[in-house]
Amino acid sequence: MNDKIIGILGGMGPEATAEYYMKIIRATQAEKDQDHYRVIIDSNAKIPDRTAAISGRGKNPVPQMIDAAKNLEKVDVDVACIPCMTAHYFIDEVQKAVSFPLMNAFEELKKYIESHYPEVRKVGVLATTGTLQTGLFKKHLGHLDVIEPQPVTQNEKVMEAIYGSNGIKSGNTDAEPLTLLKSAAEELLDQGAEVIVSGCTEIGLVLKPYHLPVPLLDPMEVVAHAVVKESVYQKS
Repeated sequence: MNDKIIGILGGMGPEATAEYYMKIIRATQAEKDQDHYRVIIDSNAKIPDRTAAISGRGKNPVPQMIDAAKNLEKVDVDVACIPCMTAHYFIDEVQKAVSFPLMNAFEELKKYIESHYPEVRKVGVLATTGTLQTGLFKKHLGHLDVIEPQPVTQNEKVMEAIYGSNGIKSGNTDAEPLTLLKSAAEELLDQGAEVIVSGCTEIGLVLKPYHLPVPLLDPMEVVAHAVVKESVYQKS
């Protein structure tokens, strides 16, 4: 029986949080309901926007992230994840406030690439401007050549697909965001990217592996399998 408790510090955004929970379910080997993990989700959509905070235009999200993490601590979660890549900019501050481990999706992605794609040298990244500005991908994937979209592409395609009036955060996961993201990915491929990283949880709701001629890596998929594996290893 999988008796560990997994926490999700969510709400950034809500649909990405729900999808991450589904990833944990699919990553778990189970024959009946009772074989699944107990999962505690704090989906606080009121946490201030991470991209705005990083760029100095918005409120610091850390206090509310810590509040959510402490809620998870109160119910004795054994391990937790944050299904928002941009929010990982603040993960160290949140980790200091709680006793359970927060798994880092960037570190898990690094391990996954080293294990499954050791020959890859160039990685294309689609992510929010806030995440790119943090340099987290280049920090954690420093052994690789990390390729990012040109500024115009980043603003007019990637950010428009995520934050635009018909974007993913507005609930649109249909043709328009997909067209923009595919076009941005193709530019990265033209620059030599051997794999594409879906570096924002919303992107993974729209852009799928079958849309591209190279592997599309979803860090949330990677960390979902990692947290299940970690919970199995921790099992008493």
